[in-house]
Amino acid sequence: MKREETVDYHIKSSWHAISRMYNQKAALEGFTTAIGFVLININSKEGTPATKIAPQIGLETRSLTRMLKTMEEKGLIFKKPDLVDKRSVRIYLTEEGKRKKENSVKTIREFNEQVRTVVSQEELDVFFSVFDKIQGVIDQVQMDKEINLQKEILEF
Repeated sequence: MKREETVDYHIKSSWHAISRMYNQKAALEGFTTAIGFVLININSKEGTPATKIAPQIGLETRSLTRMLKTMEEKGLIFKKPDLVDKRSVRIYLTEEGKRKKENSVKTIREFNEQVRTVVSQEELDVFFSVFDKIQGVIDQVQMDKEINLQKEILEF
């Protein structure tokens, strides 16, 4: 099977192209695509618990911790103890963080609008359906791995 015939090749190559495009835009603003995605996932008014951000964007907690430190140093965010759960920290956007979030959202909207000028709604519906099925396969593979790992532990 040629790599061009594999599902993951097309997903990865498309994502890398999108990521490069977003990074070029973000670099003009002095940040990265990853920081843009974090900004987008922080509630502009109420802040967001730090523990909720990593799972929302598929990041490891360690990576997010480093990124939040960088974002704080760049003046994009600030941290405050959660009023309800004092052990938890909420992340809030500074005015500069809100501005960069708006730019990130705008960049994503513009790209999606451009895609929608060349891809019909019917094609997008099929595309989203296919990706839902692919995600189902991924979830099943992960679940099977966990089950097999648990079996190995019990047999040990």
